[in-house]
Amino acid sequence: MIEMLAASLGVSANDPTFWIPLVFICMLFLLILGGVLLDGFDIGVGILLPLAPTEDRGRLMSLLSPWRDANEFWPLLGIGLFAAAFPLAWGVIFGKLYGPLALLAMGMVLRSVAFEFRIRARDELKPRWVFAFWLGSVATAFGQGLILGRIATGYQTEAGYGWFTVVMGLCVIAAYVLLGAAWLVMRVDGDLQRRAAAWGRHAIRWTAVGMVAASVMLGLANAGIFYKWSNPTGFAVVAAVWAIMLLCFSGLEMRLARLPQAEPSQHWVPFALCLLLYWLMLAGLAYSLFPYLILDDMTIWDGTAAVESMRLVLAAAVVGLPVVLVFNLWAYRSVFGKAKRG
Repeated sequence: MIEMLAASLGVSANDPTFWIPLVFICMLFLLILGGVLLDGFDIGVGILLPLAPTEDRGRLMSLLSPWRDANEFWPLLGIGLFAAAFPLAWGVIFGKLYGPLALLAMGMVLRSVAFEFRIRARDELKPRWVFAFWLGSVATAFGQGLILGRIATGYQTEAGYGWFTVVMGLCVIAAYVLLGAAWLVMRVDGDLQRRAAAWGRHAIRWTAVGMVAASVMLGLANAGIFYKWSNPTGFAVVAAVWAIMLLCFSGLEMRLARLPQAEPSQHWVPFALCLLLYWLMLAGLAYSLFPYLILDDMTIWDGTAAVESMRLVLAAAVVGLPVVLVFNLWAYRSVFGKAKRG
């Protein structure tokens, strides 16, 4: 398959102009995957803060403390890698996604500032920073949803597409709520765990709506994607992915409905199902869009920098990225399991 793809471009599979962009797009996918899965529960818990009892809000933010620094790593490195490896695409895509990216950046900054300032604030000022952390979490999730909606619609600007993008923003908020609630089910117990299970069950249906809507829009807005899905090989892959995703949604609903009667040793299952579900979603999106950075307009090879520049960035990434990944994954070693109260 790789040889056929290289031949269609008129180059050899061993040519650096062919395989280096492939390496970069794989690295970028892993960073996006890490950001959604590992930073996702952080965003979800932040969105859930106003729903929690006042006396538990500080505890929820404290639960996130061990991973806050690691969570800031994924989106920043992903944006930096994309800009360095695909500068021609970055300028075009930034122009099309200026509003959502600006909202995403403001949300990320507000979350970081609010989290640090709350720790140092006087007791009477802490609720303000909790509210700011919630606002930043909502803005971050909504900005990512707007980006997904714009990509799914092929950056169309008509009014109907705009409303679809807004709906996708709301569905992504629900998806992060589901991930955050599943993580809380695994980490806490008692009344807060029961509340988290209820929040997760409410978010399941809107998460499913968002995934289905994005898939339908991708297929309707682009004939090439529809063909990729409908040919015999593609249809088998898509059917298998959706069957697994349906099982994940069903398993999530049943597991959350059984709480708190379920065995404590099984409280990690909803969170694991969420991770699998979102991995499948991102893998399906990558499969649909590949090899384009902008559908039907710019492939990953059209948007890359010069070979010399890519070699330099790749050398830095090969040296630095494993070190940073090991450090961050080490920070996540205790993300599973119950948190101690106090």
